Amino acid sequence: MSRGIGGRRVVVTGMGGISPLGWQWDEIEARLRSLKNAVRVIEEWKSIKKLNAVLAAPVADFPLPSERYNRKTTRSMGRVAILACRAAEFALADAGLLEDKALLSSGRVGVSYGSSSGGLSATADFARLVDTREVTGLSASSYIRMMAHTAPVNIAVFFGLTGRVHTTSSACTSGSQGVGYAYEAILHGYADVMVSGGADELSEASLAVFDTLFAASTRNDTPHLTPRPYDRDRDGLVIGEGAGVLILEEYEHAKARGAKIYAEVVGYGTNCDGTHVTQPRADTMAISMRLALASAGLPPEAIGYVNGHGTATDLGDIAESNATNEVFGARMPISSLKSYVGHTLGAAGALEAWFSIAMMRANWFAPTINLDNFDPRCAELAYITGSGLDLECEHVMSNNFAFGGINTSLIFRRAS
Repeated sequence: MSRGIGGRRVVVTGMGGISPLGWQWDEIEARLRSLKNAVRVIEEWKSIKKLNAVLAAPVADFPLPSERYNRKTTRSMGRVAILACRAAEFALADAGLLEDKALLSSGRVGVSYGSSSGGLSATADFARLVDTREVTGLSASSYIRMMAHTAPVNIAVFFGLTGRVHTTSSACTSGSQGVGYAYEAILHGYADVMVSGGADELSEASLAVFDTLFAASTRNDTPHLTPRPYDRDRDGLVIGEGAGVLILEEYEHAKARGAKIYAEVVGYGTNCDGTHVTQPRADTMAISMRLALASAGLPPEAIGYVNGHGTATDLGDIAESNATNEVFGARMPISSLKSYVGHTLGAAGALEAWFSIAMMRANWFAPTINLDNFDPRCAELAYITGSGLDLECEHVMSNNFAFGGINTSLIFRRAS
């Protein structure tokens, strides 16, 4: 098992998020067990000319207290930053650190967090400037809301964190790289606590990215039947939104303050295909998984479940399933939670890590819904269907793969 300076270990002491299924795990688990997704038609998108898909999975309602989130405190935040800060607040409270101002400002607490882009409404304001040659709508905070590192910087300012900030704006691996680089920062002694994860807001601009690639599902009349990861009849992904946060902490630090430990982060691997920005490679995906196993000092058979990226796109599902089979063989249980929440983009890696840890603790793993007819082009695996899988295991892996050919694999161990 990988150890940093002085044998440092990294554990998860807080988890929180905002998702299309809710913001509290009990509610989220109930929705997963109901086998119903959160996808719906976005009526206002129907007026967009030449847009084929009008489906998405918005976040469920969540509390946003005005005494903490008001005009003054959120003037530098777009929606993505608000989602990120609220999720961080949930996670810090869960870890028992929200009111520990001395620790938060000590320089030993940092942020490793990302999103696919900054606040999209602010980006639109700047685009309008280029188009109209007028600065109407721009303000002193417009750039802060637009910039790629708006989420981690706003988290740092909102909670008074003075440690290092890693910005992981890497599309669909923003959240998983956020967790991975936080793990490495603690492992190597650069921090004692890290706020980690990722977020993204819902936008027609995000949908248009995939719609123009013919990679978005157009089952507009049957939103409950899409997306369909690994299924022969899938027709593309559905975008979602959300924010996920894991509080990572050095083990002895957590133990000394009597913190609850949810899991241990024991492995992380990341690499790049290096060939094409939108056509994934199974061989480099497999290398990412092996890098995570090597950093954890674990053989493939130690992993009990893989949380798949499972976007319900042809190239992605086929490459990922072949990579997973190459590393683990056909026996590996796998499911895609995007069948419930859509593709939450920058939040995906963080939300899916949170859900994977929580499912491991519950000894139950959610199935991929809408997986009715296996695509024969996907490699043989133990795809979880039906009502889910009752399984007690010691380690789970969570995988994410992004535009640009960026691959990530995280391994979590059950807390002893």
